Amino acid sequence: MAHLYLSASQKSSGKTTLSIGLIRELYRRGQTVQPFKKGPDYIDPLWLARAAGGRACHNLDYHTMPVDEIRSNFARLLQTSTLGLIEGNVGLYDSIHINGAGSNAELAKLLGAPLVLVINAQGMGRGIAPLLLGYQAFDPDLWIGGVILNKVGGSRHESNLRRVIEYYTDLPVLGAVPRSAELAIEERHLGLIPSNEAMAVEATIEAIHRAVAETVDVDRVLGIAERAPESDAVPSPLEHRPPGEPQVRIGIAQDEVFGFYYPDDLAGLERAGAELVPFSPLADANLPAVDGLILGGGFPESRMAELEANRAMRESIAAFIADGGVAYAECGGLMYLCERLHWERQSCAMCGVLDADVAMHDRPQGRGYVHLRETDAFPWPHAPANVTEIRAHEFHHSAIVEASPDWRYAFNVLRGTGIDGQHDGIIHQNLLASYAHLRDVGAVNWTGRFVERIRSMR
Repeated sequence: MAHLYLSASQKSSGKTTLSIGLIRELYRRGQTVQPFKKGPDYIDPLWLARAAGGRACHNLDYHTMPVDEIRSNFARLLQTSTLGLIEGNVGLYDSIHINGAGSNAELAKLLGAPLVLVINAQGMGRGIAPLLLGYQAFDPDLWIGGVILNKVGGSRHESNLRRVIEYYTDLPVLGAVPRSAELAIEERHLGLIPSNEAMAVEATIEAIHRAVAETVDVDRVLGIAERAPESDAVPSPLEHRPPGEPQVRIGIAQDEVFGFYYPDDLAGLERAGAELVPFSPLADANLPAVDGLILGGGFPESRMAELEANRAMRESIAAFIADGGVAYAECGGLMYLCERLHWERQSCAMCGVLDADVAMHDRPQGRGYVHLRETDAFPWPHAPANVTEIRAHEFHHSAIVEASPDWRYAFNVLRGTGIDGQHDGIIHQNLLASYAHLRDVGAVNWTGRFVERIRSMR
């Protein structure tokens, strides 16, 4: 099955912009493009999914997924597409391990994916030759099919770079995208503005698409993807709940503020027997009639005054939890459940479920992969016998102002920050609220356990 890996020499080279443009052009040509993103990122996948006509982008992450699961999930998703495109993270060879374990290069080799290297060419000249030669020689087992030059200064700059690359290397130049402010996606403290929030997102995607279609030889890129070797991975089966178990309705916060959900987790909830009922904490007056509640990650600080103004919804959520409703919140959802949110000399009332304020900071308060261990107080049933440590991730600029001494916690933090550096997962009645973002991979099965908790309490 045709597939391609888009990586770069370093972060902020324009991988996401190029991926958006290529995916949209291939989609326009009638391809069924399956996007993938390396790592735990939520925001880039939202953009890639929009570019692919709404086809969900799936994450491939060494930290949370065993190697066999990465390969089998990748093979399964390719079965229903004509082309897969993987966007890397950071630089091609970057890794915290000296042997490169977990790098983009290792993932590309694991998936048998030909690689297109994106180079931020701003300010570069003849020096691009030793850079590319070094990237080719560093790992001879990696197939770099070509290079796309990004942020090129003009026709003379492009001509010089092409001449140098052709003279010193055997790498084809697949495109040269000019430097343009129109191709920039607005950024904020956690990265790109999410596509569920950005104004005129389609116009932005189309502007990127036009620039890429006009400056990249998409036919050659497609030809490289079609030369990908056949995978011997066995596609992973999808298990459904046993017949006869009652379905539950779960309200899930999805709007311009809350939108950080993994598509495979949403599918896992549905396979476990959940009907997902979207609602908006911004726009809706009350919760829909549901048995359980999920408040995912997002940016409540960006619309905190509007969240405060929707008092009816805040009271509806607080009443649901006070009445014993089963709820789960991650990061932005946790923030929304606190008493007040403080940011940039402003303070707004939130739901008041958790007896503490939360405040935004200029620097990250928790960032990166985390290792968790469930405590005896963990509220959901049937911990998998073979899972003694849960791998997740966190990325938050907020912190609890003063943790309540009465809180019980679902997790001990072995690595990471969580609530206080030692604990995460506040337990309040039937609510579990955590800074950590869980993934239903690696036998963690949080979605099935959460649905079972709702079913047992209904």
